[in-house]
Amino acid sequence: MIPSRDRERAVVASGNPVAKIDAGRRPRARTSRPLLCRGARLAALLVLAGAAQAAEPGMVFVPGGEYRRGRSHALPDDGLKWFPALLKDDRPVRTIRVDAFYVDAREVTNAEYASFVKATGHRTPVHWRAGRLAPEQEKLPAVNVSWDDAAAYAKWAGKRLPTEAEWERACRGLAEGQKYPWGEREPAESDARFDVLDGPCEVGKFAPNYLGLYDMAGNAWEWCSDWYDRDYYGRAPEENPQGPASGLYRVLRGGSWADIAKYLTCANRSWARPAERSPNIGFRCAKSFSKR
Repeated sequence: MIPSRDRERAVVASGNPVAKIDAGRRPRARTSRPLLCRGARLAALLVLAGAAQAAEPGMVFVPGGEYRRGRSHALPDDGLKWFPALLKDDRPVRTIRVDAFYVDAREVTNAEYASFVKATGHRTPVHWRAGRLAPEQEKLPAVNVSWDDAAAYAKWAGKRLPTEAEWERACRGLAEGQKYPWGEREPAESDARFDVLDGPCEVGKFAPNYLGLYDMAGNAWEWCSDWYDRDYYGRAPEENPQGPASGLYRVLRGGSWADIAKYLTCANRSWARPAERSPNIGFRCAKSFSKR
């Protein structure tokens, strides 16, 4: 879900009244624990990731394995009896396992989405005037796309949307338990596109995380394949959780240009109706790793 202050910003940035923001949503919180990137393990994983990445251009290999999913650090209101359960959807912290997979190094751009539209006749994002992409917007993330739009693009590209568990694994990289993709330090303007009024920036502008993934915090919220359930973490399977079987909302991750820093954390969960098309929602794709 998109915070209330962001709804105003998103509409202002879109310049299009059709780009409505659903009022039934709102983002969430973070996570923290020591870095797991030490010496030989770090070097081995990065070599493996680099070799695998070469097999899938534009994608990064994410090693399979266990990690602790969820917000492991405290929030000021955690101890209050009246603190609503809705705001604890990133708890409990549990160790889960995901298989190895690939994920796009960058968010899908307008130029890439335009190729999909041209090849399939799929509808264009609502902010493309007369259904045409302005040249100066080619390197910006493709936004104003619904969950179904994103899933259709992914299928056309021979990929899929990442699960929420995969997304958090990729966001954390080797910094398990850390609050942000780069560690515990609070974000600065040099880290991510956030808390601004004038929309997203060119993808890949900021430094990547430990695995070489760009814009895992800020720029655009990213659709995940899962349905959203605030209590799902407590009952999710320990291996390759796929999310609930059904629901009203789809999961969003990563925060956007319109969000303040607390929504950019690795553990923060948000949601939107699948039909939502917003100027601060985009996506990246994933692909299962098959052992040859």
